[in-house]
Amino acid sequence: MAAEIVNPRSDSSTDQDGGVEPHDSFDPAFALHRGGKMAVQATVPVRDKDDLSLAYTPGVARVCTAIAEQPELVHDYTWKSSVVAVVTDGTAVLGLGDIGPEASLPVMEGKAILFKQFGGVDAVPIALDCTDVDEIVETVVRLAPSFGGVNLEDISAPRCFEIERRLQERLDIPVFHDDQHGTAVVTLAALRNAARLTGRGLGDLRAVISGAGAAGVAIAKMLVEAGIGDVAVADRKGIVSGDRDDLTPVKREVAGFTNKAGLSGSLEHALAGADVFIGVSGGTVPEKAVASMAEGAFVFAMANPNPEVHPDVAHKYASVVATGRSDFPNQINNVLAFPGIFAGALQVRASRITEGMKIAAAEALAAVVGDDLAADYVIPSPFDERVAPAVTAAVAAAARAEGVARR
Repeated sequence: MAAEIVNPRSDSSTDQDGGVEPHDSFDPAFALHRGGKMAVQATVPVRDKDDLSLAYTPGVARVCTAIAEQPELVHDYTWKSSVVAVVTDGTAVLGLGDIGPEASLPVMEGKAILFKQFGGVDAVPIALDCTDVDEIVETVVRLAPSFGGVNLEDISAPRCFEIERRLQERLDIPVFHDDQHGTAVVTLAALRNAARLTGRGLGDLRAVISGAGAAGVAIAKMLVEAGIGDVAVADRKGIVSGDRDDLTPVKREVAGFTNKAGLSGSLEHALAGADVFIGVSGGTVPEKAVASMAEGAFVFAMANPNPEVHPDVAHKYASVVATGRSDFPNQINNVLAFPGIFAGALQVRASRITEGMKIAAAEALAAVVGDDLAADYVIPSPFDERVAPAVTAAVAAAARAEGVARR
């Protein structure tokens, strides 16, 4: 008799003899995660008493004293300038929702190793056992002296907007909510290349975004900043427009800078004649709505694991199709953005990450594709070794140009 999984969140299952069989005896994901996916490793040797006296007392005291006298030396003589805090409260983890801080740790560890693998940036997972905005902000502010940047991760909307804004106001290091801005950067890069492939510019396009959460709002802001012709955002109740009386403050702000066409009603209604669909909400878009889009449309259906429009359906009507999945071409994957963005910001000791730095990252990412541009290749692979250096250099240059670099 095969082992039976009695609870997918438990550590084990009961075998035929009534014993306990570890999950990793039959699931390779559990086998890979056993013991965690990361560890701390020293960068200097401690082989004898001389090494010990330099790495720790008494030698370390001289360095501490120097930093106390000149605080900026902390960047040169500690790891501060190369390490990011990956902070979550576990309320919006992947497609799992509010699963709590402990259950979020495998994702935060994964994020940390992606920082290292793709950007050469050290990162520390920090899962907070609180969800109150004030408590999260105060906690991160008190932790901040140990880090060169803060990556907010998997914090539910609309709290994530206020948390990011307040931390940016109080800290002089980059604070970046990747669910918002990483997604927006990669989406903009793919859209730029899709437009180039079809002989159009961003200003020629009307886009419809399904989802008014963290990613949807950030994508809308970035597309407007980059010069999109028009963009409308839809939530569960339809198009976010000024004539609705049920909007949150964030959605009222969105209504103020989107939807120049004055559309109202359903997502399906807005898609008629639209050039671009961007899905960051889940759910399913009816095929007839996709069929009503403009000729040569783009469909970016990024929900995981089930895209809002299945690629087989999208390809019937769209000239370019992208998803959030790795088993289809044109994966919109945040790992293309956040490692290089933080690497560039840390390289110049930026005080924050500006809109200009994010747009520079998108432009650099799009440029990696170069002359290889094709309908199934509008965005590079995360494993393309050109990506992180290109994004890093572009972000560092933009930080200097915008006056937020400190070296």
